Amino acid sequence: MIPFLDLKAINEQYQTELKEACSRVIDSGWYIMGKELASFEEEFAEYCGSKHSIGVANGLDALILTLRAWIELGKIKEGDEVIVPANTYIASILAISANRLTPVLVEPDPETFNLTADGIAKSITAKTKVILPVHLYGQISPMKEIMQLAKKHSLLVLEDCAQAHGAMIDGKKAGSWGDVGAFSFYPGKNLGALGDAGAITTDSDELYRVISALRNYGSHEKYKNDFKGVNSRLDEIQAAMLRVKLIHLESVTVRRQEIAKRYRDEIKNPFIKLPYVDTEAGHVWHLFVVCSEEREELQNWLAEYDVQTLIHYPIPPHKQQAYSDWNKQSKPITEMIHRQILSLPLDPTMSESNIDTVIELVNNFKM
Repeated sequence: MIPFLDLKAINEQYQTELKEACSRVIDSGWYIMGKELASFEEEFAEYCGSKHSIGVANGLDALILTLRAWIELGKIKEGDEVIVPANTYIASILAISANRLTPVLVEPDPETFNLTADGIAKSITAKTKVILPVHLYGQISPMKEIMQLAKKHSLLVLEDCAQAHGAMIDGKKAGSWGDVGAFSFYPGKNLGALGDAGAITTDSDELYRVISALRNYGSHEKYKNDFKGVNSRLDEIQAAMLRVKLIHLESVTVRRQEIAKRYRDEIKNPFIKLPYVDTEAGHVWHLFVVCSEEREELQNWLAEYDVQTLIHYPIPPHKQQAYSDWNKQSKPITEMIHRQILSLPLDPTMSESNIDTVIELVNNFKM
C-alpha cells in the first residue's frame, strides 16, 4: 500500500533526536512554560522572520486567541466582520464565531484556491475590521496586494498559516506579512508535533503581551489575572519535539517540492487538472491537490491499487450543519472546488518507485 502520509516513517528519521529531547524534558523536572518553550518560541520567530512567537495548545487556539486579544485591546468588537475564504477548513470560521464576530465568506481564486485582492475589495463594508487569508495547501496568498488593501482601509490582517510553514513570496515567509500569523503543528503538518500544538507570530509588543497572558489563564504573574484567559499552553515535551523537527524543516520542504515537481511534470491526463503554482520557490506543498469532474471514480481507481488519497475538504463550511443558517447560500466556485478536489500522496519519505506508481496510475485513469 502507498499511504497518504506515513507519520511513523517520518518521525523514525529523527527518532534518536526526538528521544533525546524527550529525555531532556523528563530529566529537567519542568514540564510547562519552561526553557524548551522559550527556546522554541525564539527559534520559530527567527525562522518566520517575526519579532515574537507565542506557543499555544493548537492551531485553532492560535486563531481564537489572536482575535480575542484584539477585542481586549479595543481594536475590534462583537459583531465586526472578518473576511475569510469560503473554501477553508472550518477552524478558520470557528475562530471567528467563537469571538462573536461575523464571518464574511468570500469566494476564492479557482486556480490558486486562495483569496484574491479583488474578491476581498468587493466584500469590504463599514463593519469590516479583519482580513483572514488562509494559505491553503502550502501556497501563500497574494499578501502584497492584501496588505495594500488592509492599509488603505485600516484593516487588521491575521494569516492562517496552518498549511504553510515556510511558504513565501520574494523570500518573505508566511506569518511575517500580516499583523499576526497563526500556525498549527498538528502531526500531519509540514512541521508537525507528536500531538496537538500551535503558535502565533507577530511583531507587535502589545499583542505579544496580551496573548501571552490570555493563553495562561489571563496571567503574566502567578495568581494575578489581568484578563479572563484560558489554558492554552504549548507544553515542554511538544516544544522540544518541534525544536528537533524545525531543524529539518527546510530539507523536508525541498523533498516535498521535488515530489510535487515530478507530479506536475509527469502527470499528463486530460481528465485531471493539476494544481496552479503562483510562486514555484515559495510553495511548500503541504498537499498536492488535483481536480477532476470524476473525483469519486478517480479515488476508487487509485484505491483499487492500494494508493491512499484524501479529500481536503469534502463539505464547505457554508454547507455544514454547524452553520445551518448558511446552508442555502450559493458559493459556486467553492462548491465546485469541494466537489472536484482530491489530494494525492505527498510524503517526504516516499520512495521513487512509489512516486512512479502514483504517476502511472493517474495517467492510466480512463485512458
